[in-house]
Amino acid sequence: MLRDAARSLWAEPRVPDAPGPVWRDWVLVSALVPVVLLEGVFRENLVWRVPSVVVALALLPTLPWRRTHPLHSIAAAFGLVTVVEVASLLLVDDWRGLDSTVFVILLVYALLRWGSGRDAVIGLAIVSIPVLLIAVEAQTSDAAEVTLGGVAQGAVFVLLVAAVGASVRYADTARRRGMDQMKLLEREQLARELHDTVAHHVSAIAIRAQAGRVVASTDPAAAVEALVVIEREASRTLAEMRSMVGALRQGEEPDLTPQRGVAQVEDLVTGPGERPQVDVELSGDFDGLRPSVDAAIFRLAQESITNAVRHARHATRVQVAVRGEPDCVRLTVHDDGEPGPFDPRTATGFGLVGMAERAKLLGGTLEAGPDRNRGWTVTAVLPRGGRP
Repeated sequence: MLRDAARSLWAEPRVPDAPGPVWRDWVLVSALVPVVLLEGVFRENLVWRVPSVVVALALLPTLPWRRTHPLHSIAAAFGLVTVVEVASLLLVDDWRGLDSTVFVILLVYALLRWGSGRDAVIGLAIVSIPVLLIAVEAQTSDAAEVTLGGVAQGAVFVLLVAAVGASVRYADTARRRGMDQMKLLEREQLARELHDTVAHHVSAIAIRAQAGRVVASTDPAAAVEALVVIEREASRTLAEMRSMVGALRQGEEPDLTPQRGVAQVEDLVTGPGERPQVDVELSGDFDGLRPSVDAAIFRLAQESITNAVRHARHATRVQVAVRGEPDCVRLTVHDDGEPGPFDPRTATGFGLVGMAERAKLLGGTLEAGPDRNRGWTVTAVLPRGGRP
């Protein structure tokens, strides 16, 4: 488990779109320059006064690039501090940098906030080197101004800053993932609506066009009637697709919930002489249905009828029954057709998958399959209030 956690940390990528240097960074650097110079001039008992000021000024250029190059900034800043600490130990001199160099703690924050997992591990290891050297100096030198307790407090402070950076990173990552999940759900919902709309209307257009072509020479009136139906279905398809395209545009409130519901299921009834004949029966109470459930019943019935028309061989009748029960709505769609050697409804196509997903999102169930003797039945049960 620890090995998996270590691998996961090491493989953690950098935060995308890390901002580069901005005007606030240059203002910060400009403000720190006089602070460093004033401390270098007026601070008493400062060992290595000029080198201390030079080191502090040399650390400042790492600040603007701490987000885009966190590991490089850490390596440059704390590498320089390490060199100075090593020189202090070798010369047996108690060197203590300027207090104003505390700004390097921003590099630690940026390392955990913007860097990759590998950057964080390597960077914290680099940061620990001068901390250990200061601890060694505090332990071995009687003249050292910093005690082991002070070193421990400093190390805890560094770890707290690192933890803050990691926490902010985690919160931002969670927010990004939440937004991505919302976008994915919207895309899936739009895909289901597009599939349901296009599949149903285009199937009706194709069937009517075929029928019109057959009777065009013998029954012109029937051919004209077929053209009227084709025009109506094409207009509906165009209107619904325009609605979905509008939902995708920025700055508009997407109305992803279809307007048609249980009451409009009766509109799916076909006229006399059409094959297969679609009959609809509504029973029970449908008052107080959640809008999403109301719309889902219509879409599931529409898609089931479309599947029967397209895939059921020799089907003469499709029976649609919607029953409003006290705690749920039950939809049953049955056709009397014969499944072919390969019935697309039994494959893992998007139609049945989308129908099952729609029912599951609302806390319901959907079952579909061939009957024992003949035909195909789709049964969907949705709670009246949808998913809690």
